[in-house]
Amino acid sequence: MVLRDKVVTLAHGGGGKAMRDLIAEVFTAVFQPPGSEDQARLMDEALREPGARLAFTTDSFVVTPLEFPGGDIGKIAVCGTVNDLVVGGARPLWLSAAFIIEEGCPVDTLRRVVASMAEEAAKAGVRIVTGDTKVVERGKGDGVFVTTSGIGVIPPGREIGAVQVRPGDVVLVNGVLGDHGATILAARGDLALSSDIQSDCAGLGHLMEAALAAAPGIRAARDCTRGGLASTLNEIAGEAGVAIELDETALPLRDEVRGVCEILGLDPLYLANEGRLALFCPADQAEAALAAMRALPEGMGAVAVGRVLAAPAGRVTMRTPFGGSRIVDMLVGEQLPRIC
Repeated sequence: MVLRDKVVTLAHGGGGKAMRDLIAEVFTAVFQPPGSEDQARLMDEALREPGARLAFTTDSFVVTPLEFPGGDIGKIAVCGTVNDLVVGGARPLWLSAAFIIEEGCPVDTLRRVVASMAEEAAKAGVRIVTGDTKVVERGKGDGVFVTTSGIGVIPPGREIGAVQVRPGDVVLVNGVLGDHGATILAARGDLALSSDIQSDCAGLGHLMEAALAAAPGIRAARDCTRGGLASTLNEIAGEAGVAIELDETALPLRDEVRGVCEILGLDPLYLANEGRLALFCPADQAEAALAAMRALPEGMGAVAVGRVLAAPAGRVTMRTPFGGSRIVDMLVGEQLPRIC
């Protein structure tokens, strides 16, 4: 037992170590009995084989503000659930959507959110087939909360997961990092920041299928949401029992994101993304995967950012432009709450 906190704090929702500890000790330890096949897996989707290989995922969305440059809570709800399925190798089919609406929420806002969900579902090729609506008293919510679940099918022979990662593999990302976290921070207006950055929110099903067609040896994928790229790579390194080395000069970051992080003392590697994934593939297939991703709008900025090493197991490091190296640890605490 490593969870020492007596109450839940914002850090437990930040995507880092505190959240992992809470999930492992309060939820996983109860819902997955000792010795179960899935006990060691903390992925965003559950895999089952009742004749067909199905993937099932669920997520809740509480972002504030509800609408922001590049997206809204509806777009994130669809894209986030679709992405949780596709990084496990599934082709998404159906979604459910449940809404908790606060008394006083403008109907026009709700209409825009729902229209955004329908648009993103059509782009992803999925259907929203069921749902639920609840209204709570004023002050008991925050405009709108959305919970979505998704089901997809994993094609025969497709095996993607952290346990497949091997030393020598290359780490790829499909574009600039940190845009979503920086956008939400600026959109709140708490710090009087002005920025033209837009959220990277996007569904990644078409990109994942293109990458797999070009590089069938892809080992693993993970979307870099809460906790950013740093926490994502730490999760993969720990599950695979490998080390990962990043190249700082290769990291795709906008100058605006770097500037926001410098002003506020944040590390852009921990900023949230809603349309970015990390792909692990054999070195001889990396260029093919990059070319396939760059051919699509959501992957135009795809680059290789690191490589997988044999040891020390579970550690992520970054090679600096000065020839040194530093440890990139799992996020501890939270940098930016309520980003999705």
